Amino acid sequence: MPSVATRQPAAQRLVCAGGQILELEGKPLVMGVLNLTPDSFSDGGLWTDPSRALERAEEMVAQGADLLDLGAESTRPGGGVYGSGASEVPAEEELNRLMPVLELLRERVSVPLSVDTRKSLVARVALDAGADIINDISCLADPDLATVAAERGAPLVLMHSRGDLATMQKQIHFEDVVDEVVQDLEMAIHQACQRGVSRDKIVIDPGIGFGKNGRQNLELLRRLDELQRLERPILVGASRKSFIGAITDQPAERRLPGSLATIAWAASRGAAMVRVHDVAESVQFLTVWDAIDGAGGRL
Repeated sequence: MPSVATRQPAAQRLVCAGGQILELEGKPLVMGVLNLTPDSFSDGGLWTDPSRALERAEEMVAQGADLLDLGAESTRPGGGVYGSGASEVPAEEELNRLMPVLELLRERVSVPLSVDTRKSLVARVALDAGADIINDISCLADPDLATVAAERGAPLVLMHSRGDLATMQKQIHFEDVVDEVVQDLEMAIHQACQRGVSRDKIVIDPGIGFGKNGRQNLELLRRLDELQRLERPILVGASRKSFIGAITDQPAERRLPGSLATIAWAASRGAAMVRVHDVAESVQFLTVWDAIDGAGGRL
């Protein structure tokens, strides 16, 4: 498999809205997930209390998270294992969940803070309050979100998905899932750039589990290195997802080994970041991986 140390095909650094610099050379960065929702597929309801959310965020930073991803609207897709999927949350409710945590957390941690949102209004308020990155799982369903990111100088994660959350796991069809994901992401990159986003501020995500069946998820991971032709850093979010459960017959909370397998593969195929629920385990895994690769370690 390709060496982790020589894998990066794209930008070697990402400058955040707050001025922090994420170095993308070496092992993938670890993005810790903080869901401020009552209904996320894996940890919904655990961190709805702001004080508990802050404790969890600080814990992940202490465990070695390079950045955190705050989400205040569940985006579990419908039409498959999650039934009707998540309901869309009004921007006001999303902000009511997000802002008490974001505002305090910005004062207490120095790592970049990403906000997982599909709405330009939420993105604008969050960036003005100190968020550094916008993570858009809808791939610019709201085109104004790109305008907001451009105005604030914020990196923008474009995740591939097709259709709306309620139905995207129905009638899934690709002639070639990798080629079509690359084509769709290239169009999204072009759209973002037309709205003023600098190409070197864009990160791409193949959208594991969003509008793809289990075999297509595996094919995307297997051929992840082909996304490098877009010459943008790659974020992979496969942590605890249902295709791991389908392979292992394990519930979400018992999918850590399978999640680590996806991290191993993503690291070997060019990922610049991995989005995870289990920060401590993922950081240790990648530290040892990096040492074996010859790029790090203390021995």
